[in-house]
Amino acid sequence: MTRFVHQLAMGLGAVTIALSLFSAPASAQGSIRDAEIEELLRDYADPIFVAAGLTPESVDIYVVQDSSLNAFVAGGQNMFINTGLILAADTPNELIGVMAHETGHIAGGHLARMGDAMASATVPAYIGTAIGIGLMIAGMPEAGMMAMGLGNQTAMNEFLAYSRVQESAADQAAANYLEATEQSGEGLLIFFDRFRDQEALSHIQQDAFVRSHPLNPERIALLQRRVMNSDYIGQPDSPESIHRFQMVQAKIRGFLDRTDLVRRIYPETDTSMPALYARSVANFREGRTELALGDIGQLIAIEPDNPFFHELRGQILFEAGRSEEAVPVFRTSVELRPLSSLLRINLAQALLAMEEEGGDSEANQEALRNLQIAVAFDDTSSFAWYQMAIAHGRAGNEGSADLAIAERYYAVRNLHEARQFAIRARDKLPENGSQWNRAMDLIFLTNEAQNGRRRPG
Repeated sequence: MTRFVHQLAMGLGAVTIALSLFSAPASAQGSIRDAEIEELLRDYADPIFVAAGLTPESVDIYVVQDSSLNAFVAGGQNMFINTGLILAADTPNELIGVMAHETGHIAGGHLARMGDAMASATVPAYIGTAIGIGLMIAGMPEAGMMAMGLGNQTAMNEFLAYSRVQESAADQAAANYLEATEQSGEGLLIFFDRFRDQEALSHIQQDAFVRSHPLNPERIALLQRRVMNSDYIGQPDSPESIHRFQMVQAKIRGFLDRTDLVRRIYPETDTSMPALYARSVANFREGRTELALGDIGQLIAIEPDNPFFHELRGQILFEAGRSEEAVPVFRTSVELRPLSSLLRINLAQALLAMEEEGGDSEANQEALRNLQIAVAFDDTSSFAWYQMAIAHGRAGNEGSADLAIAERYYAVRNLHEARQFAIRARDKLPENGSQWNRAMDLIFLTNEAQNGRRRPG
């Protein structure tokens, strides 16, 4: 959804590989939902997942609004990509290489084994602490402090040695996946090379990627030998791939950078498509509706079948209070990408706004149909469930509206409210119908989760 809806990454149990395991994960800042960005990352990742023996549908990809250069996996098969990483990559191959590396962590089961490594590493720390306390009691405080420090240092060294082995294993796995998909691993090498000297810096000065993916010369040399022996060395990204990547970068900058910075990067003298895209978003953010429409209109004239150009045009109109004009534009985006749940949610929201303004019950029914399809594709969008509750409420379907609210709360892991509304829905819906059965399921799932017997989801 071009509006860049922020959702807290709740309930994911995020654990960043390696050093940043000891700090708060970037996912706490919230994820971004955008159909175009998600489609691009999926197109990059799915072939890699298949090469790794993973089922693409079982791996979730989250875009994190964070300017630092980082990517990590967490909570099982969840991959997080920072917007800063997408913007820092010069080519699609660099980003694909990093995603292949993170896939190596998932396929290698590194997160599951990390707990054992941490437990093993704490043993020397406990021993050092015990000895240190004993020495202090015996009247040797300096020796005691040294023993405690030595224990902690030994524990850290053990953990880092384990982490370095994991990182190197993920590198080699990434090289295998890239070769299996007939892609070069040079992008990953180039990306790593940017951080070659950073391990000499203090932890605070290092980029997030270095803190979470410790580099060393041996590891880089091993990867370099592997990549240089590939049959696909020197294979460039296609012009079409580069163009698509640059358009996504322009969109991210347009939404997240200061508008004055956007105009410096993409000045009016730049008539390229990425520049038009970024300036259209910047004008939209500044409330310059007609200028924004003019820029996106030029892009639509060049690529009339690009659903994301129509999506942005629809959003500009919708945010300007022109819902009736936005609806047909959003319909076009859905016709061009009928499987996109986010585009259907956009259309439904505009239809509901139009129905509110004019009392159009047909618009309400169309919104409801689109929302039902959207949640069938992706039932994790709390906003979609909220919109569905509104549509059902306007249609007089109280039980269905309560069930939609229950689903909304369940999506954000508010188990108490999810259970309360599921009970309300159960009492209003026809017994043994599909919606009644779903209400019963939610009551059972929330009870189990609240009693600690089952994780929600």
